[in-house]
Amino acid sequence: MKQRDLIIIGGGAGGLVVASVAAQLGLAVTLIEKEPLLGGDCLHAGCVPSKTLIHTAKVAAQMRRAGEFGLHGVEPAVDMARVSAHVQSVIGHIQQHDDPERFRGYGCEVLLGQPAEFISPHEVRVGEQVIRGRRFVIATGSRPFVPPIPGLAEAGYLTNLDLFSLQQLPGRLLVLGGGPIGLEMAQAFARLGSEVTVVEAQPQLLSREEPELTAQLQQTLSADGIRIHTDTLAERVEVTESGKRVHCRGGLSIEADQILVAVGRRANVETLGLDAAGVQHTAQGITVDRRQRSSQHHVYACGDVCGPYAFTHMAEYQAGIIISNAVFRIPKKTDYRVVPWVTFTDPELARVGLSEQQAREQGMSPTVLTFPFQDIDRALTDGQTRGMSRLITRKGRIIGASMLGPHAGELIHEIALAMKTGAKISDISATIHAYPTLAQIHRRTVNTAYAPKLFSKGSRTLVKWINRLLP
Repeated sequence: MKQRDLIIIGGGAGGLVVASVAAQLGLAVTLIEKEPLLGGDCLHAGCVPSKTLIHTAKVAAQMRRAGEFGLHGVEPAVDMARVSAHVQSVIGHIQQHDDPERFRGYGCEVLLGQPAEFISPHEVRVGEQVIRGRRFVIATGSRPFVPPIPGLAEAGYLTNLDLFSLQQLPGRLLVLGGGPIGLEMAQAFARLGSEVTVVEAQPQLLSREEPELTAQLQQTLSADGIRIHTDTLAERVEVTESGKRVHCRGGLSIEADQILVAVGRRANVETLGLDAAGVQHTAQGITVDRRQRSSQHHVYACGDVCGPYAFTHMAEYQAGIIISNAVFRIPKKTDYRVVPWVTFTDPELARVGLSEQQAREQGMSPTVLTFPFQDIDRALTDGQTRGMSRLITRKGRIIGASMLGPHAGELIHEIALAMKTGAKISDISATIHAYPTLAQIHRRTVNTAYAPKLFSKGSRTLVKWINRLLP
């Protein structure tokens, strides 16, 4: 029986980080991926294809908006087959970084195209062979959750797994789910020319985000022609002569040519044989401690398969925690106080730390500072003035932030760094921000905390006396 120092199940972002480091440090590592290619969902059906499609759709929208900038606006001719080919070409280019030969060059054994299943706490079966390992990392990710709506399976539907290989643009697209994936794809397809409707069961789109910002985003999406129904539950689907009809609670009926299901994700745990390994798990995934250890301390997990955040950057962060604990044997725990995330709509919605409601639920009395992008000169020059910055502060430090606006996903990192290092808002105010840049919004936002004091009656009186008494 083959003996290995470390066996990694899953060749997505988290698994690849651990495999790369552990193999280059000289450990006997086996990386097992059930698909024929490495890279995981993020590369093949998630982050990379979705952001490529979003950018293509944004170019189409800018072509229509050209008249706003003194140019001749044009209606783009959208060939979905060519768009999908472009998406696949970007995937193919990035796939080169995840070439299995690269990892084999590090000394890592790579097994592709067959799933792994535990048959004991220290053994997994892969095809016809059984491999024994001292330690394990489970990084099998997640998959789309498809709700048991009567008639949905019979009518047919799309998920992120097949969305990016479409050869024809749907004339009418119904998106089930008003979360990040649903809204990103709804806007992208609307800008490419589809007639898009979004159905969300919750009263608010993006229920984890600040209501003030999601309301502004909803207005923007509606301006893109997207019909949005919140607090609406799809109950039944039927096939009609003209396509598919979705019946919703309250009597609403929606016709569509394609249905995109984007109502959530489920951890990939069912086929791993976790019971044989003695690894505790639930429908939400593998239970881990702050060192990413499962109930069997020699078995670690990272990424979507264990949560609590389904982000690629979180899988990479947790992989680093595992490397410290499982490879170097240096105890290290996760710290989720400063976790940024982004919904890549246009404008983007970025978030880090606590929301105002969360801060109040924790017994805090935060000060909320806001500033609109419409008063940022660079936003005006670029014609991207929708949105605002919203900082949640306490005792002069930032405990959370939300930002809706152009390039918010890039801008949020200055705030994340300030939170991580414990910087005061006065440090941001004192930092020179180049003009004209969008990043000036950070300084303008924190300065709203000082303006009332600076121009108060007391300050005016003090300045008057200083100028009378001092030469």
